[in-house]
Amino acid sequence: MTTHDEQAGLILLVEDNRQIAEMVGEFLERRRYSVDYAADGVSGLHLAVSNSYDVIVLDLMLPGLDGLEVCRKLRKEAKKSTPVLMLTARDTLEDKLVGLEAGADDYLVKPFEVRELEARLRALIRRDRRQVSTEVLTVGDMTLDTATLRLTRDGQELVVSPIGLKLLAILMRESPRVVSRRDIEREIWGDTLPDSDTLRSHLYNLRRIIDKPFSRPLLHTIHSAGYRLADLESEMVAANQPA
Repeated sequence: MTTHDEQAGLILLVEDNRQIAEMVGEFLERRRYSVDYAADGVSGLHLAVSNSYDVIVLDLMLPGLDGLEVCRKLRKEAKKSTPVLMLTARDTLEDKLVGLEAGADDYLVKPFEVRELEARLRALIRRDRRQVSTEVLTVGDMTLDTATLRLTRDGQELVVSPIGLKLLAILMRESPRVVSRRDIEREIWGDTLPDSDTLRSHLYNLRRIIDKPFSRPLLHTIHSAGYRLADLESEMVAANQPA
């Protein structure tokens, strides 16, 4: 039996297309991954909640529960932060946003090369296995505890995907400095950079959660430079106060 240290990773593959599942499963096993398999959303959710996987590869269109519902239940009900790679035949930005909003970390559009799938898996596993320093980060009225992954703003607890939390931690540590798009992508995904929509989609969802319900925005796009997290109104008030 292969030990966990010798494995490239433990993967849960939730895919109802038997041909795709066999192709992906056989390829990953040859690459020293251990693969558990489910053919429907209900079975997939049960396995995901009952076991500790390095990554869950989740098809969007599934019998029983679809991939979006599985992902939502995994994040909101089971409170599992296991990285999720969503497989979808839909290639519009709107479809990608819906998947990321449900809690997916990355997505791959069918048909895909299995080598690209493996590259995405490696990036997610590397990111998830990195040692996370224990600290409490605060910008304005928003606080992130990196040990418990608890995010609050104005005393209200917010639910954000694992990639969204990683993105916030990067921006909060650098606040109020601007962080370039390239630096963010390399910090999160390493050398396996995602397509151009991925970071933009995560930022869109972050704004919807951390800014839209509140009176002052914290996440700012700096044209041709990158992004920054800052309470600009408070900074301006402080700057205008007499010494």
